[in-house]
Amino acid sequence: MRAMTITDDHRLMPVDVPEPVPGPGEVLVDVAASGVNRADLAQVAGHYPPPPGASELPGLEVSGHRRDTGEAVVALLAGGGYAHTVAVHESHLLPVPAGMDLVTAAGLVEVAATVVSNLTLEAGLTAGETLLVHGGTGGIGAFALQYASALGARVLATVGSDDAVATARELGAELAWNRRTTDVVAAVREAGGADVILDVVGGPALGDNVRMLREHGRLVVIGTIGGPVGELDLGRLMARRARVIGTTLRSRGIEDKARILAATRERVWPLVEARRIRVPVHAVLPLEQAADAHAILRAGGHVGKAVLTVDGKR
Repeated sequence: MRAMTITDDHRLMPVDVPEPVPGPGEVLVDVAASGVNRADLAQVAGHYPPPPGASELPGLEVSGHRRDTGEAVVALLAGGGYAHTVAVHESHLLPVPAGMDLVTAAGLVEVAATVVSNLTLEAGLTAGETLLVHGGTGGIGAFALQYASALGARVLATVGSDDAVATARELGAELAWNRRTTDVVAAVREAGGADVILDVVGGPALGDNVRMLREHGRLVVIGTIGGPVGELDLGRLMARRARVIGTTLRSRGIEDKARILAATRERVWPLVEARRIRVPVHAVLPLEQAADAHAILRAGGHVGKAVLTVDGKR
C-alpha cells in the first residue's frame, strides 16, 4: 500500500509498505482521507514519537470504510493514518455522522475527542461558566468554541489576526482578541476572567493563564507550541483554589480511549447532525502532498483543519 513515511532527516516521503496486520480486537479500514494535526508536525520533527506498539507512520485520525462491513467510519489512531489502509481497535471507530462527507469527517474525531475529554471529562465545563480558548480558529480551537457555546458556556478566544477575530465570533466566541496587538491578560480580566482555559501554548503562557483564572478555575494544557517549560506562581494558584491539568490523548490505553469516544459520540454527534457544530476545512490536498499541509499548519492563520485525500476519494 502507499503511505507517507518520515525520513531520517525529518521529511515526509511517499513509499510502498505492506498493509498492516490487524491484532486482537482490530479491524482494517480502507482510508478515504486523513486529518492533519499539530502532533503530526511534532512527530516529523522528531519531538513526539508514537507510543510503544503504535505505527511509526504519522496520522492520528482517518475516515474511510471498514473492510469487513463496508460501513463509513472515522477512526482515532495512535499513528499510521497517512496511509491507504489502517488497522484500528474496533472500539476506536465511530460511524460517520449523518450528512457529513468523508473528507470533512476525516478532521472530526481527533478534535472532537480532545475537546470532550478536556472540557467536559477533565475540566467539567458547565453552562454559565466562562471558557477562554487560545488559538480559537485552529482545528481544536474552532471546534471548542462551537462545542462550549452549544453547552451554554460563555466563550472567549485569542487569535492571531484581526481577521480571525471576526471568524472566532462567528464560531461562537462572545469576545475575541488579536493576541499580537492586545494585552490579553488585561482584556480577559476586564471581561471577568475565565473558569476554564484551554491552552495549546504551554510553558510561556503558564503564568498569564493562572492570572486570568477565576476562583476554582481550571487551566487545561493540551499543547506546548511555545515550549514545555514555564514559571508557576503557586501562591496565586492556591489563592484562587485553582487547578492546572495537563493531558494527552494519543498515549491513552485502549479502554480509556474507548470511554472518551463513547462520550464523544453521545455529546457531539447529535450536535454535528443538527448542524450546530461544523468542522471547518481550510485545505484539502492529496496524501502525497502531506508536507504542504504541514506547511499550512506551521505558517498559522488557517481556519480549521487540513485534510489529506487518498486517490481522490471523497
